[in-house]
Amino acid sequence: MTLNYIWAGFFLVGFAAALAQWIFLGDTEIFKKIIDGTFDSARSAVMDIALPLAGVMTLWLGIMNIGEKAGAIAWFAKVISPFFSRIFPEVPKDHPATGHMVMNFSANLLGLDNAATPFGLKAMESLQSLNPDKDTASNAQIMFLVLHTSGLTLIPLAIMAQRAILGAADPSDIFIPCMIATYVATVAGIIAVSIRQKINLFDSVLLSWMGGITVAILAMIWYFTNFLTKTEIEVVSKVVSNLILMGVITVFLVGAMRKKVNVYEAFIEGAKGGIQTSITVIPYLVGMLVAIGVFRNAGVFGFIVAGFEWLFSGLGMNTDFVPALPTALMKPLSGSGSKAMMIDAMQTYGPDSFVGRLACIFQGSADTTFYIVALYFGSVGIRKTRYAISCGLIADLAGVITAICVAYVFFG
Repeated sequence: MTLNYIWAGFFLVGFAAALAQWIFLGDTEIFKKIIDGTFDSARSAVMDIALPLAGVMTLWLGIMNIGEKAGAIAWFAKVISPFFSRIFPEVPKDHPATGHMVMNFSANLLGLDNAATPFGLKAMESLQSLNPDKDTASNAQIMFLVLHTSGLTLIPLAIMAQRAILGAADPSDIFIPCMIATYVATVAGIIAVSIRQKINLFDSVLLSWMGGITVAILAMIWYFTNFLTKTEIEVVSKVVSNLILMGVITVFLVGAMRKKVNVYEAFIEGAKGGIQTSITVIPYLVGMLVAIGVFRNAGVFGFIVAGFEWLFSGLGMNTDFVPALPTALMKPLSGSGSKAMMIDAMQTYGPDSFVGRLACIFQGSADTTFYIVALYFGSVGIRKTRYAISCGLIADLAGVITAICVAYVFFG
């Protein structure tokens, strides 16, 4: 599956939906809405994403370069290499790409989006150096991207904060459901890619690592839910997340100074790539976000949700979850769009309603697949994505199905 067909498909389906609304519903404003939306999306891609990203990229690529010269990245790579060598067999042992990926996954786990993106782009750049076909995604790049799009996050802090703002009785009550849904999405992504790449999932090292991670997550959930109040969960997550991030910077600096590295020059050397990377991804972001905007503003989601409601009601199934589906459908396309859908669901049905809570679980169960593909692959000039998007969407689907199931268990 290439971005070529996906990109064109968003435009064509959006145009067809708009045409249908004009002909059958007499909506004379639909085309103006779509065109206005294209300008808004193009502006947002540059002003709200690419330019702010430039500053963040400049900072963290500089910090990353200090970490590399300090030997910290190589140390991370060595620690995780037994696991990563199984799921990334094409990446040489102790290669810097492993350390970059570890930093990216760690930042995602802690919900540190601003730090995760630069780490992830650096990881993609490192993997590209190993890629023999620069125009086509390698196996390692696909596995990395799918793991990233599965959105594994330990504490959905932003979602809990939004629930608190809207007056939820217990903003953290979606913590465990979100954790379960995003973990299932991650495992589904690993399995989907492993099958395509013929990776042995029953390898003893893989099983022990996955088992250990599962036990660690369950232990954290048990501790948080049995020993901490909702307020303490939010405080601990904020403090620990930022403390760890500050600790990483400190370790990088101390390690580099012990090796007599000129840390300021190392920072400047790494930071120079931040602006260039941000400029490189602008065309990819504008193209993808404008296409998604056409798809969204044409009202395609309304047709899809109505179709689901008709299908599930016809099968005699409970359709209480259907009003929350717009958040799930928007999530692979746009993080800000899905957040808006989540807020709208809570405002319409109430933050403590089944629909409001399920929308929050959808928001926390996966990441923005198409945006991440455009950003990460665009940063290194990859145009042929192979099966990266299909496997990413499989992970998203697993997260959505799990989210619905756990919502019925916890709140149904």
